[in-house]
Amino acid sequence: MSLLKEIDKVRTVIKTDSYAMSIGEWMNMYKNKEIDIHPEFQRIYRWENYQKTKFIESILIGIPIPPIFVSQSDKGTWDVVDGLQRLSTIFQFVGILRDEEGKLIKPFVLNKTKYLPSLEGCYWKGGEKNAVEDTIKMDFKRAKLHVNIIQRGSDKKAKFELFQRLNTGGSQLSDQEVRNCIMVMIDKDFYNWVRALTQYKNFKDTIALTDKAISEQYDMELALRFIIFRTLGEEKIKNIGDVNEFITDIMTEKIEKKTFDYTEEGKIFKKAFDLLAKEIGSNAFRRYDTGKNKFMGGFLLSSYEVITSGLGYNIDCIQKKVDIKIKHLWNNALFIRYSGSGVRASSRLPKLIPLGRKLFNG
Repeated sequence: MSLLKEIDKVRTVIKTDSYAMSIGEWMNMYKNKEIDIHPEFQRIYRWENYQKTKFIESILIGIPIPPIFVSQSDKGTWDVVDGLQRLSTIFQFVGILRDEEGKLIKPFVLNKTKYLPSLEGCYWKGGEKNAVEDTIKMDFKRAKLHVNIIQRGSDKKAKFELFQRLNTGGSQLSDQEVRNCIMVMIDKDFYNWVRALTQYKNFKDTIALTDKAISEQYDMELALRFIIFRTLGEEKIKNIGDVNEFITDIMTEKIEKKTFDYTEEGKIFKKAFDLLAKEIGSNAFRRYDTGKNKFMGGFLLSSYEVITSGLGYNIDCIQKKVDIKIKHLWNNALFIRYSGSGVRASSRLPKLIPLGRKLFNG
């Protein structure tokens, strides 16, 4: 197929529209529940008060704002694909933003800025000393934000692809934070299920992550890696390619697969980490120094990949002495060759996943 035909084909599956809407119109859509900004994401997006103030200042002084991207559902409502933090900031400022339980979130107070120092201590609600003037409120509500719409009838996966492209690169979100957002948009129950797994005590104890890693949702990524890598077929193992895209694609497949057994997968996950906690504890994924006969350093992803993929794959026939098997791993030439920091995941995983399955087979 020629490039022109490929372009024409893709354009037929993604139908878009765009226009400008006043902030007042955005506010009404939100109050009427015609737009979903996913309150679950508030714990992921991390704008500080000064960032929110700078955004409000940009609107007040007329600095152009990047467009909001939304996807139209079959019922006509809009699912926000990109622009969650911008809209949340507006809705919180005017006092209409609600949390996951439907409770109003306390509006924030503005800080002074370089161009508008008089914003210091201002807030939206009328009647008080530092409230924004009515004239400014009217101008604010009349200000327009451009919206790009993925229309109803477009390819179902288009909005997830768009979300991933818009929220990587210059974004401060980690790959897993983007993946979490995609999870919520596809199936909130799957997201809650994975989140619950990350709170399992023996999982938390054995991975022993730093607070920073957990704040970036790395525990969620590790739980997904266990779920995904333990059952991969040989062909998929050989063709992993970009690991972040691969995890997202397989995750999406599992969510949309109606036969995915949450109960059984949860039991296997817990059984594997129960065994690790009992046999070796927080040393499970640290480097073992064969000369000093001790575990050293912090969490190592390559070690996690070998051990958990092997345990998960052999969970029904695994025997004890897991600690000995893990120590022997650090004498394995193949593991040493492919577990170094300079080895790309696309080269590492096709070697380490089969190694883990062989290591824990019996």
